[in-house]
Amino acid sequence: MPVNHPISASTQLCISLAARPGNFGTRFHNFLYAELGLDYVYKAFTTTDLTAAIGGVRALGIRGCAVSMPFKEACVALVDELDASAAAIGSVTTVVVNSLSGMGGGVLRAYNTDYLAVRQLIAEYGLNPRWRVALRGSGGMARAVACALRDAGFARCVIVARNAAAGRALAGECGYSFQPDLEDLDADLLVNVTPIGMVGGSDEHRLAFAPDAIASASAVFDVVARPAETPLIVAARRAGKQVVTGAEVSVRQALEQFVLYTGVRPSAGQVQAAADWANDWAAG
Repeated sequence: MPVNHPISASTQLCISLAARPGNFGTRFHNFLYAELGLDYVYKAFTTTDLTAAIGGVRALGIRGCAVSMPFKEACVALVDELDASAAAIGSVTTVVVNSLSGMGGGVLRAYNTDYLAVRQLIAEYGLNPRWRVALRGSGGMARAVACALRDAGFARCVIVARNAAAGRALAGECGYSFQPDLEDLDADLLVNVTPIGMVGGSDEHRLAFAPDAIASASAVFDVVARPAETPLIVAARRAGKQVVTGAEVSVRQALEQFVLYTGVRPSAGQVQAAADWANDWAAG
């Protein structure tokens, strides 16, 4: 890892707020600050008072704040401006403070970098908007993915969710259909936006979609980031399908946050080195 620079009175602080703070973002951002010689430092926090925490971000001139569950929706009412990425979803992952000289505070502008990351990956992998899509999940991240698919031109999608109210609401918001179970799926693109396959969870070793659905699909997208090679991704690779992993989403959204905070876009090699450093810690 690059040598850390001394922290001074002029060092800019970026933070994250999450119910269960992790190490990926902290290591990713701080690696790149050191690599690029930027006078920034990143620290993860949790809070039981989101309103006060966001007020502190403004009052202290903190440059940027990453927002994770369960704060993404509640944060909308606490900022001054919504980027189109956050306004389209009603969910915030990133707050940037734009200082107001002499006014004792700043303007808080919010973004959804989950949405931005998914849009980028759809384009990069050339996922075909004419494909039929089955998206499993109905939470906040599922909304980001569904809206990204909709805005990328995917018109034929079914939302599959055990929570019928949330699933129907998400389907209606995006102009998609809904079904409560996996029966009779006929999809070219399978998207998992549930915790199924997540390391340490009760469903760690389960497949999010049945083997026959994987066999008939053209591509599989699993938003679960740990492990990158979920049971679904492993099965899709074995079946020779195109895959997009949750680890790629995590890196892309962290990168977009970094660019929003610093105005600097690192090289692909620097991003990969930062991701490797962050993932080595997470894996340990």
